[in-house]
Amino acid sequence: MIELGVNVDHVATVRQARRTYEPDPVWAAVEAHLGGADGITVHLREDRRHIQDEDVRRLRELTHIKLNLEMAATEEMVAIARRIRPEMAMLVPEGRHEITTEGGLDVAAQEAKLKDTVARLADAGIRVSMFIDPDVRQVEAAARAGASVCEVHTGPYAHAFHARGRDEESPAVRADLEKVQRAGEAIRALGMRFNAGHALTYFNVEPVARLPGVRELHIGHAIVSRALFVGMREAVREMKRLIVEAARSRSA
Repeated sequence: MIELGVNVDHVATVRQARRTYEPDPVWAAVEAHLGGADGITVHLREDRRHIQDEDVRRLRELTHIKLNLEMAATEEMVAIARRIRPEMAMLVPEGRHEITTEGGLDVAAQEAKLKDTVARLADAGIRVSMFIDPDVRQVEAAARAGASVCEVHTGPYAHAFHARGRDEESPAVRADLEKVQRAGEAIRALGMRFNAGHALTYFNVEPVARLPGVRELHIGHAIVSRALFVGMREAVREMKRLIVEAARSRSA
């Protein structure tokens, strides 16, 4: 069954805009769970622009679904992950001036370093995922580095979908979706779990959810945005319904 991981980073973004105590991303995580989320994702950035160390500690202590910690492959973040012990750590590229993650991790260019990082995290009992572009070369490098999960970057597909009038049958949209599918096939062939995420919305998520073998979708901004109007539980419930129905239709 396909699963939904809800990223609550941007609940913390609103809080940090005023440097106050609300809205609380931990509260948002509980509401997401009650709406049907299978996991919670947070990105503890080196600049602490939204999620803070205390948020991660409290999420580990207070949430009852799996925690996915997005992180750069740095000594500081590895030490934090080994102490907190989320169910999964997802290694991502990180730039101080980017608004959000702008592309996949170049595993092939730093394979030896990442292999050591994966080993240290796995030694603490943490499943390791890598956020990569839909490129078979990166899939193969992630497997050699010891990752057990690859999350395929769906940003290019999502941007093409928006630019082409939300037309799933547009050749440009189909081309980007097929890249994600081919990467997913390579991931599964190498014995890893195929996840996907980035820039997925209520309008573009169903074609991705229908891809063969995709296990988890990680979605944040769209859900938090919808929650402003309908509440977190309902926003998550609606997204979960869309992806589950789409996944069921691929085998119908």
